[in-house]
Amino acid sequence: MDNGNLYMSKLRSMVIPRGPYNITPYFAENAQGARVYDISGKELIDFAGGIGVMNVGHSHPKVVAAIKNQADKFTHTCWHVVMYGPYVELADKVCEMIPGSFPKMAIFCNSGAEAVENAVKIARYHTKRPGIIAFEHAFHGRTYMGMSLTSKSNPYKYGFGPMASDIYRMPYPYCYRCSFGLQYPSCGLACAEHLKHFLAVQADPRDIAALIAEPVCGEGGFITPPLDYFLKIQQICREHEIVFIADEIQSGIGRTGKMLAMEHFQVEPDMTTLAKSLAAGMPLSAVVGKREIMDSPGTGSLGGTYSGNPVSCAAALAVLEVIEEDSLLSRAEVIGNKLHAKFAAWHEQFEIVGDVRGLGAMVAMELVKDRESKEPAAEQARALIKFSHEKGLILLSCGTYGNVIRTLVPLVADDEELERGLAIIEEGLTTLQQ
Repeated sequence: MDNGNLYMSKLRSMVIPRGPYNITPYFAENAQGARVYDISGKELIDFAGGIGVMNVGHSHPKVVAAIKNQADKFTHTCWHVVMYGPYVELADKVCEMIPGSFPKMAIFCNSGAEAVENAVKIARYHTKRPGIIAFEHAFHGRTYMGMSLTSKSNPYKYGFGPMASDIYRMPYPYCYRCSFGLQYPSCGLACAEHLKHFLAVQADPRDIAALIAEPVCGEGGFITPPLDYFLKIQQICREHEIVFIADEIQSGIGRTGKMLAMEHFQVEPDMTTLAKSLAAGMPLSAVVGKREIMDSPGTGSLGGTYSGNPVSCAAALAVLEVIEEDSLLSRAEVIGNKLHAKFAAWHEQFEIVGDVRGLGAMVAMELVKDRESKEPAAEQARALIKFSHEKGLILLSCGTYGNVIRTLVPLVADDEELERGLAIIEEGLTTLQQ
């Protein structure tokens, strides 16, 4: 490690606790598009995008200009005190963007976890029911409600209890590791049909306010359900007047080749949570949903001092323009096809690659020690991540067992950047197999 990064690392260890973990040893100096440069000048190809935040790339000129323009006018009045146009304009845009022909409303928060918290509050208020159904392998944030909805215990929940009450957990449609020991499509979507049994033996539907699900599990390992799964889940929810919440915090804003991943499943959620790439790194999240649900809580019951900050809203408006003007949904499909093809080839080439999955440019591979036993290869995944970082590629792992390699490449990455990053991963896989 160079002296600059070494000095900052030592200072970091003295003034910042270990809780906020660091994946790479680098300190950023600047970043453009799909590249990050550390304080020593080292260039890093970015396959992480700030954990799915930089779909339009680092420091996109239109986003930077929008931030500067709004900051020159004012940075804060508090929406509750003096209103401003960017909040209203953005609400109109996201209501139009979310699937569903019904009237919608939107509120803005600061983080994905806050969006989830507010979605739960609104659903409970609307239904006058306490229960929330979440899924195994889910991640919904680090606040107490977010933690309670999140499945993985260590490091997200261990030692922080007790968790929030009235949370129920369903098996997620993890086809590679099916909870029911079946195979799709001969399974007849047993995992979706299980919801009927679940509502009979685990929780009375009259006590359930909402079911919350990620269209593609993010931290859980990019687990991707069959495309007919959520239609069945939504149908059962509607039968019991259970609010269906889609957590699109990592999968939304173009990541899967559509603005919202639920579009692939042809499902119109009652409520949707957004964050991450919505404002290209500025703190902003949203809850969008059916008007009659969103408008049910009383005046003054929702909000926060910084919620829907004007600079963040201006950044988000620019992000949505960039996605349309630069045809980033189409680019996500191109990137996704390249990633899927390369990962599929590695599945044939390397025994350690047990499964390849994802939608659009949200692609991952699960590493296993043995394909028959499917024993997770978490140690090997960590080694591949470390190898990639040393070679100049920012890469992330995920998954309940820590054995999944995921890609969240900025959608502005060019072919040369993609090829360089993929070449480093392939070199790392070759090293692992030796």
